[in-house]
Amino acid sequence: MTTPFEASSHEAEIETLVRVAGRIRDSIEKVIEGKTDVVDSTLTVLLAEGHLLIEDVPGVGKTQLAKALARSIDCSVRRIQFTPDLLPSDVTGVSIFNQNSREFEFRPGGIFANIVVGDEINRASPKTQSALLECMEEHQVTVDNATYHLESPFMVIATQNPIEMEGTYALPEAQRDRFMARVSVGYPPVASEIAMLANHSASNPLDDLDPVTDAAEIRKLVGVVNQVYVADAVRRYTVALTAATRVNNELVLGASPRASLHLLRAAKAHAALHGREFVLPDDVRRLTGPVLAHRLLPSASAAMHGRSVNDILETVVSAVPVPQT
Repeated sequence: MTTPFEASSHEAEIETLVRVAGRIRDSIEKVIEGKTDVVDSTLTVLLAEGHLLIEDVPGVGKTQLAKALARSIDCSVRRIQFTPDLLPSDVTGVSIFNQNSREFEFRPGGIFANIVVGDEINRASPKTQSALLECMEEHQVTVDNATYHLESPFMVIATQNPIEMEGTYALPEAQRDRFMARVSVGYPPVASEIAMLANHSASNPLDDLDPVTDAAEIRKLVGVVNQVYVADAVRRYTVALTAATRVNNELVLGASPRASLHLLRAAKAHAALHGREFVLPDDVRRLTGPVLAHRLLPSASAAMHGRSVNDILETVVSAVPVPQT
């Protein structure tokens, strides 16, 4: 049973979360202008302890978004350029024999940072892509039977170009399933692009970006999100949505149980960012596109009839009754 003191304390924590998230949003938007919805999605994934896949054409600010986030929260950031010759050890690290000490020493790879930018992730071989699986799921790296834990917060922001397919490898289902959400940045509004020419042509706005919070506070905010209340009806609704994708005739691959977990965790973060201590069915419904679409595979028949995954998902979601809370 929740006491009045605990309720008021959590309410104050939610207010703090909204205030800090607002500062981070304002900071990122000094670099990425006119894309508040994308920035909000990024914050949602960060506070839900997930990973983000940004799929868009070159030059729209995918890498800048990740760097602006890391700079705003005063966290370490590393960029890994995924290329066909990238090795798994370049990602996770390698043990090197030290001639002086006569012992093996571990040299950390690019994954050892709070924010890891995986640029053009689909240009690396499946073997190298698989090096991320343990890191993203368990926040740890195992090399030569030794396990190394990754510091929290830990978030992989991967980018891929959906247009240029030459020399790329499609992300395996297991890899896509570990990304909590997929978003597209898209081209900025005309007014924002004109403002960008005026503000960004002389200098890089990242250079003038100061931290507005730190990793310790982000960890506290993640704890606040974990305490957001979820009613049984909302849990059943979440599972009903993902289960409906598994029996749809237009899909050959539906959403996994991990997708259900990611959807609910993202909904809790979404609710907290909007100043609420509880999740509404609408929080879950709004996030079905970013959280579920990249995990689904349409059937050949659906593709032949021009039905996209988003079209099919919209049909599935509309057919699932929304609980009254």
